[in-house]
Amino acid sequence: MDVNADFSQRVVLHGPEIEWIETRMKGVKRRMLDRMGAESGHATSIVSYDPNSKFSAHVHSGGEEFIVLDGVFQDEHGDFPVGSYIRNPPESSHTPGSDEGCVIFVKLWQFDPEDRNEVKVSFDNIEAIKPKGRKGVSIKPLFEDERENVRLEEWEAGSEIELHDDGGIEVLVLEGDFTEGDDHLQKQSWLRIPVGGSLKATVGDKGAKVWVKTGHLRFVQKEIAA
Repeated sequence: MDVNADFSQRVVLHGPEIEWIETRMKGVKRRMLDRMGAESGHATSIVSYDPNSKFSAHVHSGGEEFIVLDGVFQDEHGDFPVGSYIRNPPESSHTPGSDEGCVIFVKLWQFDPEDRNEVKVSFDNIEAIKPKGRKGVSIKPLFEDERENVRLEEWEAGSEIELHDDGGIEVLVLEGDFTEGDDHLQKQSWLRIPVGGSLKATVGDKGAKVWVKTGHLRFVQKEIAA
């Protein structure tokens, strides 16, 4: 199954407007944002766990990256509440679930096969920094390597935000809202800007908190070409 698999195109989706699709595990469903190929391929989605639901134990051969959007995600490595950012590298394993229920934004099979960097952090425990030349923006770094930069950005109300990255841009709205082109993005809206593209946003009157990943889409394009 291919979903938004043309990575040369700009894509905007609004999570709350996407139909939930049941998975093979009872009580776990997802909203597909992008996907290439079979169940074990590149995928970006929003996943919901009902209370007392879980997946069986499994290995993430291609790695897994996710943010907890609501509730508490759990596995044998700990309990991860809203605002947790997790990177489970290739060949890691766990038994994911949730006693109270949760919603996560998750990316699968998007790691370098040799990556073994594990990250488990809370947004609340990261100090914000003010980047030079970006008025109205504060950043909490989450992860960076030669392939990508992942961070939480907070945008002040009414700010004009510009961002360019030759390797592509991906944004998920966690709180607040902004306008980009003809699109109004609110909580759980997702934006993917292709390689060489730019973001030009006008922030709403309550500001915005967004998850941002840059640089990574050039590697997706190389994998497609191969």
